[in-house]
Parts: sequence; structure tokens; C-alpha cells
Amino acid sequence: MRSSFAKSIYVGAAVLGLAGLSAVTTTTASAKSYATAGAYSKLTTDATKRNVEATGTNALYTKPGTVKGAKVVASKATMKDLADSKKSANYFRAYGVKITNRGSVYYRVVTMDQKYRGYVYGGKVNGTFGGGITSAETTKTATNPTRTTGYYLKDVSSHTLWNAPKYTQYKAKKVNMYGAKATDTFKVDQAATKTKEGSLYYHVTDVNNSAISGWIYAGKGYDTTITDNTKQDLGGLALTASEAATNDNSVTVVYNGTGSKAVFVSTDKDAKAGKLVNNAKNAAGQTLSEFVKSSAPAGYRVVGAYTNGAQYGNNVYVNVTESATSKVALYVNQVDNGNVKVAGALNVNSSISASDLSIKMDTSLLTGVKNSLISDNLTKISNSLDENGTVKGTKTYYTNAGKAYHYEFTFESTPFNSDNRNASYGDTLKAGFGAKLVEGSAKSNPTDNSWIA
Repeated sequence: MRSSFAKSIYVGAAVLGLAGLSAVTTTTASAKSYATAGAYSKLTTDATKRNVEATGTNALYTKPGTVKGAKVVASKATMKDLADSKKSANYFRAYGVKITNRGSVYYRVVTMDQKYRGYVYGGKVNGTFGGGITSAETTKTATNPTRTTGYYLKDVSSHTLWNAPKYTQYKAKKVNMYGAKATDTFKVDQAATKTKEGSLYYHVTDVNNSAISGWIYAGKGYDTTITDNTKQDLGGLALTASEAATNDNSVTVVYNGTGSKAVFVSTDKDAKAGKLVNNAKNAAGQTLSEFVKSSAPAGYRVVGAYTNGAQYGNNVYVNVTESATSKVALYVNQVDNGNVKVAGALNVNSSISASDLSIKMDTSLLTGVKNSLISDNLTKISNSLDENGTVKGTKTYYTNAGKAYHYEFTFESTPFNSDNRNASYGDTLKAGFGAKLVEGSAKSNPTDNSWIA
């Protein structure tokens, strides 16, 4: 699980087909003379050896920062926030490199949660990480518990197995639990903590099926001083079968046509095979009906779940359909610059990026059945945007004399409803804002704007 870095990195010439940039501003790199960048090269060493973290000394750009047309993806201040973060999601994975004619090395990087992607200055030596990034060890080896056998999975809907603790490796994913039985025991063979969060994970393997193994959150870990095993804080693990899914306390949910299953484990002490589940809840406080919806496989939503009459020890079969999430492209449809001239002033039809605004909305309104019209939710989405009121922009603009200004944005609901009346879930919606130039520096910070295209 160590993710320390090799002293040298060999790079190939193949272009890496990763997703496009997110959170790109319209701020261009300012330089009197521009550098030129060489060809893109793909990093080909062990990917787990290329985990890095921001140092906060350099911004993230759409292309090497000294090249003409480079735009800021994450400012120096944002990169400092990522550097100081206690969340593993804010580590980066380096996967490509470009070198400018001035000898500056720029690495192509992406955060573990894929929120930020771009080029960051990496020093002057190709093959080492410096400048705006440094090698990161996303996990640290921990001591194995004194008890290594006889563990059960408590509730895979809340804590399941991962091929690496979430966000400690790029695109870490859940382990396929197909074939695992509720009564299977697991053995521990490794232990590690997340470097940023400090949370403990055990690597476990199904004793009855060695193909099922992975990392699971282990709470405080096994404590030899606690004699009552029911009081152990083991996160997603348990030491007695009564705490785990059994035929007497669980219902298996089968999502038709997907190959996916989920196990609902009741906390009802009177649960017994053949007994009606009714309104019993699991450890997360969910009823079976709520669990069915929240546990649907990624990319699907429940369209038919018949949980009335469900019995412990039996299956519930659920119909699902593909879902899709729309994003919103923001643009300026009215602009008032007064008589002030600032560098980079906005115009009608100027786009607004995720880092330009500090706004929130109910993102659940943007997800629905794939290819179905979103029109029924347009008014709700419009109202959600309208609730932000007049929003202060996060960028500062300057006159030639150095006087600071910023924009204030006001959502325009009428064109929004008109422009998007034929949109379907999965389409990008258009949202127009009025922009007014106001004296003074911008001070607000962007919130989670992942719904902005």
C-alpha cells in the first residue's frame, strides 16, 4: 500500500485519454513573452508510485503556465488549500509531462476525486517532482491486530471492500462481492492508515473464497482490553455473526438486469427468517425501501421496488433504469460595465466557470431517467438557482491604474426556462446571468460547483 515515489520517472510518448478539464477559469497566464511547450509524454512507471500532493507554491493551468493561452484551473490559493487539506480526495495522480523551451517541467495531474485536472510546474528536472507538487505517501503501514481471524462483514451497504482505501489511489474501486455469503468469515493480513485522515483500514480475505479480498474501514481496530466483543469499534467488521448479515436478519436486494446485489441488515432484535420486515431499519437508520433506492448500482435509479411483504431470508427483486445527470453551463446574457475599463472585462455570451461563482443548488434535481425530458424539474432548478440571490464573483479585475473591481451576478430565470424546455437528463443546461461590475476586490470563495459544466 505504500505510494512513495521512485527517484526517476520514465516517460513514453503515448497520449493518455483521460477526461477533460473541470473548473477552468477564463484567467489567462500573464507574461510579456511566452514560452513554448514540447510534445506531451505519458508517464509509464507504476501508477501507484506517482501519487503527489500540492505544495501551494504554484497554480494549476490548462497548459504549462508560461505558455500563451494557459488558463487557471486552480489558483495558487486553492492549491494551498488542497495542500493543507485533511482529505485524501485532494491528493493528485501525475500521468503526463510537457517541458518548455526554458527547461521548465510541467506535469499533467488530476485529483483523486477528479475535481481538478491540469498542468502544474514540477521543477527543472524531468523525472522528479518539485515546484508545485511533491511526492506523497497516501497511506502508512499500521500494526496488524492481535486477532487476525474470525471477522464478519457487518453491512456492505455502508462499509464494503475496496481494492485500495478510497481516494488513496486514483480510481480506487469497490470489490465485487458476488459469491460472498453473509456467514463467511474473513481474516486480516494487512493494516494501514490514511495519511491525511488517520483512519484505520484492514485488508481482509474471505476464508471461503480467497478471490474476495480488499480493504475495509476498521474503526478503532481490535482492542485486546475489551472483553465484550459486541463493544469493539471495528467499523465495517464484526466479531460475531449476530452483528453480521444472516438468514435471520437480512434481505438480499437484486437489481434486475445489472448483476448487482445489496444486502439489507436489520437491527430489529426480533428479526427471524420468514418474518415480515415491515418498517425495520438498518444500522444507518434506513428502512428497506430507503435502502433499496440508496444502494442502486452506479448509473441506475429504481423504477419499481416492491418491498411490501418482504421477509427476512428472502430476496427482493428491483427494476432499475439508466439514469443521467445534467450539468449547467453558465454564461453572461447581460453585462453592465458602466464607464469602467478593466482587463479581461466580460461581454454578453462570455462563459462563467465553476470557480467564478460562489453558489449552491439542489443537485438532486439534475438527475433523472436517461433521455427523459427534464422539463418537469426546470422550474425547481430555476428556483434553486434563484435562491442564491445576487452572487459576488470570486475574481478581481483591474483598471490600467490598478484599481480593483469585481462582478456581481444575478440569475435570469426567463431565458433559462425557454432555452432548456426540450432538454433531457444528461444534456447540458444553459443558465444566463446578468453581470454588473462593482468597485472593490473579490473576497468570496467558491463552494462545491461540481454541477457546473
